[in-house]
Amino acid sequence: MHKVVFHIDEPEKWPHTLSNITNLLDYGKVNQETYEIVVLVNGDAITGYLDETLRNSIEQFNEEGIGFHACNNSMNSHHVKATDLPENVEIVSAGVADLVSLQEQGFAYVKA
Repeated sequence: MHKVVFHIDEPEKWPHTLSNITNLLDYGKVNQETYEIVVLVNGDAITGYLDETLRNSIEQFNEEGIGFHACNNSMNSHHVKATDLPENVEIVSAGVADLVSLQEQGFAYVKA
């Protein structure tokens, strides 16, 4: 199994990142490869969790086992509350520390 973390810190990068995830999952299906995927969101991109269109995609990906993380520091600076997030989004205290931890766990880093 491959482990991948996608990092989004700019709101305009959301659609491209979600497209890359779809491509990776499709590639895995064709080539019988599996992926554990986490999407870490921090900075201004945290507001993407409030976008209704993105929320629908996030919920669909979540059903496929894709994990989504939200940086608490970014949430605070952008006035995003836990109740504003889609279901099953994990709040991490600091996005940059989460990236370090995921990479130490063997996740390949993909910058959006």
